[in-house]
Amino acid sequence: MFSFSVFTSLLVYFSGVYVFSSKRKHLLMVLLSLEYIVLSLFLLIIIYLYSFDYDYFFSIIFLVFSVCEGALGLSILVSMIRSHGNDFFNSFGLSLC
Repeated sequence: MFSFSVFTSLLVYFSGVYVFSSKRKHLLMVLLSLEYIVLSLFLLIIIYLYSFDYDYFFSIIFLVFSVCEGALGLSILVSMIRSHGNDFFNSFGLSLC
């Protein structure tokens, strides 16, 4: 059962990396795939801590940093949509941001 959950979480991680590398034209898809990767890493951390019977304090710290990363990405997305009207990377030059 343990190896199945590790395999599943690694499959989730690599599918998130694939979406991150293939859908890089829209900022929303990039941010969603990054959150998907963070959730799979969180699952791997929980499995690792459970297998060695450690405390779960590190996982709470990881969640705090991932929430801060998500809020920062959402604020960048909102500012880009307000200034340019969409989240399509090719609709504006990077020198304008």
